[in-house]
Amino acid sequence: MSAKKTALVVAPGRGTYGKGELGSIARLHGTRFAELIANFDAQRAERSQPTVTELDGAERFSVATHMRGDVAAPLIYTATALDWLSIDREKYDIVAVAGNSMGWYSALALGGAVSVADGFRISNAMGLNSQTHGPGGQILLQVVDEDWRPVPGLCDQLLDLVANIDARPGHDLALSIDLAGMLVLAGNEEGLAALLAGAPPTPGRDPLRLAGHGPFHTPLMFGSSDKAKAELPASLFSSPAIPMVDGRGHIWRRFASDPAQVWDYTFGHQILAPYDFALSVQVAVKEFAPDVIILPGPGDTLGGAIAQSLIGIQWQGIAGKADFMARQASDPILLSMGRAEQRALVAA
Repeated sequence: MSAKKTALVVAPGRGTYGKGELGSIARLHGTRFAELIANFDAQRAERSQPTVTELDGAERFSVATHMRGDVAAPLIYTATALDWLSIDREKYDIVAVAGNSMGWYSALALGGAVSVADGFRISNAMGLNSQTHGPGGQILLQVVDEDWRPVPGLCDQLLDLVANIDARPGHDLALSIDLAGMLVLAGNEEGLAALLAGAPPTPGRDPLRLAGHGPFHTPLMFGSSDKAKAELPASLFSSPAIPMVDGRGHIWRRFASDPAQVWDYTFGHQILAPYDFALSVQVAVKEFAPDVIILPGPGDTLGGAIAQSLIGIQWQGIAGKADFMARQASDPILLSMGRAEQRALVAA
């Protein structure tokens, strides 16, 4: 029998459970993990919320319903956690976990810092808490060219503009998430309007306002942070069983991480300050040198950001989109469980 491959597992965040994922939890996991899904459903029912089973089993996908934070978060967490439990541990040795934004709550459970059931409790509560914030939202801007290489000077130009706008009276604007090939900028309505008015031309898509998203990872989320610390006690947390890489690129190691500090980061800095997803991936691959990166569902939209993070440090000679696609065709480094052919390589 061949040796196991080492793997980094990266949990996706908001925006990944879409129309194509409707019904996927029941289809992929309904029999094997019925008891755990029932636990999640009971947690929702206790709060008089529609259950995961009801939401996943809806007749049609509703943007107004399924993209709302208090619905999207539990659906995404459930799909991610059950995919995690489906990984074939005879083939893969998980050496570290990471996540993007809301995916950090999933990563806590994947890494063993909280139980899978408490991970759902946290994600479900934060789906509601994430709607407690000052007015504003997020805008997505692309900063790489067609080959996924950084456009020289564009990122610095945008961040200089953000700092300039944020300094204006009545304007709030900041980096929210660094997605390697894209920047997510967040602020109040005045700040976002000024950004759209002053942003330089960017490649690819036009600047995109993310529907249903608040000014995540900025000080405007103070209400969310306060509610989280009041509702979700540090007693839910323990020392991780698998190293976790957070949104600062900090590694929470086994036997050396204070659960109280993980709690404080999760409901403090992680909510109120920028989330550097690109750095988290880059630190993880440099520190743990995984053979592959596994992306659980739902969907596979985070795959591009993972690839662009690798391109940013030319990991294993991957210097552009063409290099990445060639590598995927010959010896895949990224295995997305949202893709049937790659799922077959990962799931037990």
